[in-house]
Amino acid sequence: MDPQWRRELIEELDQLKAREQLRTLSVAEAAVEPWLKLNGRRMLNMASNNYLGLAGDARLKDAAQSALEVYGAGATASRLIVGNHPLYEQAETALHAWKGNLPSQAGLILNSGYTANLGVICALVGRNDVVFSDRLNHASIVDGIVLSRAQHRRYRHNDLDHLESLLKKSTARRKLIVTDSVFSMDGDRADLAGLVALKERYRAMLMVDEAHSSGLYGPQGAGLVQSLGLQEQVEIQMGTFSKALGSLGAYIVGEKWLIDYLINHMRSFIYTTALPPATLGSIIAAIELVQRKAERRIQLWEHTQYMRSELRQLGFELGSGDTQIIPIVIGSNERTVAFSLRLQEAGIAAIAVRPPTVPENQARLRLTVMATHQLRDLEWAVAQLAAVGRELGVIGR
Repeated sequence: MDPQWRRELIEELDQLKAREQLRTLSVAEAAVEPWLKLNGRRMLNMASNNYLGLAGDARLKDAAQSALEVYGAGATASRLIVGNHPLYEQAETALHAWKGNLPSQAGLILNSGYTANLGVICALVGRNDVVFSDRLNHASIVDGIVLSRAQHRRYRHNDLDHLESLLKKSTARRKLIVTDSVFSMDGDRADLAGLVALKERYRAMLMVDEAHSSGLYGPQGAGLVQSLGLQEQVEIQMGTFSKALGSLGAYIVGEKWLIDYLINHMRSFIYTTALPPATLGSIIAAIELVQRKAERRIQLWEHTQYMRSELRQLGFELGSGDTQIIPIVIGSNERTVAFSLRLQEAGIAAIAVRPPTVPENQARLRLTVMATHQLRDLEWAVAQLAAVGRELGVIGR
């Protein structure tokens, strides 16, 4: 007879399947390109975070290969042991210059956005503190707050009046406000200037996750914080190299003393093996490229504006955002999954996003555009989206 724990876990899987929430893995080939193969079928890639198309860029690959040849395949240890190879200094110097080159600030490179958010939040707050978090923040922020054991106060999405009401009630010794700059499932932006005003009024720290804005905003692609001139008002800037910059890893930018503090207190930094040299090589190349090549950002925003305009005219519900992340909100899990599968049959990789990633009854397709898409491909995609949307009753005929 099966033990009870086994039966219970299998029953949970069955329940996920019944609710159309069961996740499965697909094999994606050539996913760095505008067209990929998903489970062996050629499709237009509208599901990637490779916004500028840099993941397949020959210059990043050449830099990674050169670093591999010189330094080997692995870092061999954590950065505080013997894993802090010379490319880290080069990459963090490039990061510091890219993010504003402020004398008071420094940068720190970590292994992923997830571990960066967990590590920073757990290092800065604890049981006697409180974190104020936008309700639609990324799961890594939520998990970091839970692991920190700080009080978790969620404010309604982009509702600064609600946030202020929570700040007024707080008597915690240390207060931290955390937000995404571009929200990964809704494609809208945080009111960073408003958040800066509130954190200064209530003597809180502010942490901004720039995962989906790094490389895309400002004249050198340094992110939304810098494009708004707020880099000296935001205590903690976090971002990733794994999306628009086409590589892997994450960064923290803040005052030098803060970086020193994190090096000594951030468990996800202290107790993990360093990034491989090839990754650092590609990061250095990516930072250089996004500063010199504004053409890709311009192309991305032209593609974004085209897709949003066409889909809104067709009657799709896209929310209020204006970014490269375009959610088509459908509602039920069943119809969203059906829409995704029909699009894949038509030749478009557009993946269904369901609870718990998004709220109940707000399942959606999360479309993303790339600078390397061709306009004719996007025009074709709009036609397929319109046909399937009408077929399934998502939009009118």
